[in-house]
Amino acid sequence: MSLLARLQSKSTEVATTAEPAVRQEPVRQVTAAPEETVIPAVPKPVRPAVPVRKKAPEPTDEYVELKNLTLKHILKERKNGDVDDIVTELDEIIADILKENDHIKATENLDKLKEELTNDLTGYGPINPLLLDENVSEVMVNGPNMVYAERGGKLELTDVTFRDNEHVMAVLEKIVAPLGRRIDESSPMVDARLKDGSRVNAIIPPLALGGPTITIRKFSKDPFTIHDLVRFGTLTEEMAEFIRACVEAKLNIFVSGGTGSGKTTTLNVLSSFISNEDRIVTIEDAAELQLGQEHVVSLETRPPNIEGKGAISIRDLVRNSLRMRPDRIVIGEVRSGEALDMLQAMNTGHDGSLATGHSNSPRDMVARLETMVLMAGMDLPIRAIREQIAGALHVIIQQSRLKDGSRRITNITEVQGLEGDVIVLQDIFVFRQSGLDENGKIIGKLVPTGIRPQFYERMEYEGIHLPASIFVEKE
Repeated sequence: MSLLARLQSKSTEVATTAEPAVRQEPVRQVTAAPEETVIPAVPKPVRPAVPVRKKAPEPTDEYVELKNLTLKHILKERKNGDVDDIVTELDEIIADILKENDHIKATENLDKLKEELTNDLTGYGPINPLLLDENVSEVMVNGPNMVYAERGGKLELTDVTFRDNEHVMAVLEKIVAPLGRRIDESSPMVDARLKDGSRVNAIIPPLALGGPTITIRKFSKDPFTIHDLVRFGTLTEEMAEFIRACVEAKLNIFVSGGTGSGKTTTLNVLSSFISNEDRIVTIEDAAELQLGQEHVVSLETRPPNIEGKGAISIRDLVRNSLRMRPDRIVIGEVRSGEALDMLQAMNTGHDGSLATGHSNSPRDMVARLETMVLMAGMDLPIRAIREQIAGALHVIIQQSRLKDGSRRITNITEVQGLEGDVIVLQDIFVFRQSGLDENGKIIGKLVPTGIRPQFYERMEYEGIHLPASIFVEKE
C-alpha cells in the first residue's frame, strides 16, 4: 500500500472512532435587570390594506359556450346587418341557438348575457357601463383582471373583468380602428380620443408586462363653466371675477399643475371668457377643448406613420399658427421646445394667449419653462431666456389635486419682472387650509395676500374695473 493510501485510511479510522468533542460554554452569572430598564416589545409594522374586490361568480361552461355561439352566429350570418336591429333581435337569435344545440340548457342569466352582448356590439365591452356612468371620470384597465375607476377624485377597484388579453385587445382595436390608428407589436403605444372627446392612452406587451393597459379620461358632454368650478370649491367667486378680468384684459396666462389636477378643465373655462369677436387658434395633442365661440380654428398634432415619418409636432403648429392671423393662441400643453415659440409669440403682439404645463408650483413652472426653451436647440444664455419669460407671462395659475381627491386652485401668481437674474413672482391669492371635515374632506379656500397686482392699472385702462376690496381678505 502506498504512503498516501495508508494516510487516507488512517484518517478515516480516526474520524469514525473518535467521539465528538463537547464544547463547554463558560458559566455566566445572570442577574435580574431592574424594572426600569425593561424594553417594551416593538409592535410589528402594519401593512397597508389591499383593496378587496367583490369577485363576480365564475360563468358556467354552458354560459360561455352560448355566448361564443351567439357571437359566431352574428359574425357569420349578420355581419353586414344593422347593429341596432341585431340588438333588438337578440332574444330570437339566442332562442334559435338553443334549439339548434340541445345539450345547452337555457341559462338563468339571459339578461346578463344580453347585456354583455349589447356592450360588445354597441360599445366597448365590459368597460362600457363605466364609460356611460356620469360619476366616473377615469377608467384604467391594468390587464384583463384588474379594472379601476375614478369617482369623486378617488380610485376604486371595480368588479369588471375581461376574459383574457385577447378580449382586451379586441376592445382596444374597436377603440382605435375608427380613428385611423393602429396598435400592434411594431407600434405598441397609442394616444387617441373618442368621439365624445374622451382621451385614450393604450400600451400593450411587450412594453406592458401585465397585459394590455388602457387609460381613458372622460370629459363632460357639457363643458364646465366658472359657476361649476365655484360650486366644486375649486375657487371662490372673487377669484372667478379676477381671472375673468385677466382674460378680458388680454393677459398671458399659464395654467400649471400635476397630472390629473384639472388643468385642461380650467383652461377650457378661461377660454370661455374670450370675446366672440376674436379669432382663436387652439393647438393640442388630442383635441379636448370645447369652445363656444364662433371663430375657432382647432389644430391637432399628428404622430409618425409606420415608417417613422410625417409627424407634426406642437412646435410646428405653433409656428404655423402665427401665419393664421390669430387674436388668441391657446396651447393645450407645453412640454418641449415649443415653449420658445410660444414665448416669442406672446412677446410679439399675441397678447391674451393661454397655455398649460406640468409643475408643482409657480416657481417650478418658471424653471421648467427655462428647461423647455433649452430643449428647442437654441444656445441661449439663461438671462435671455428669463427676459423672454418675464416679458411674456403675466399670470400663473397653479392647480393641485389634494389628498382628498378634490381639485383646487392653490396659487394665482403674478410675474412681476426681472430683477438681476431672478424672475420676481408675487402671489396674489393663495389656498389656505383650515382643517378636515368629518368625511375627511379638506376645508379651505383661496384668500388674497393683500397685494394689488401691477397690471391692475392696465385693467382700468381697458375699462375693466375690479373693486380694490377683492385683494383684501374678509374676516
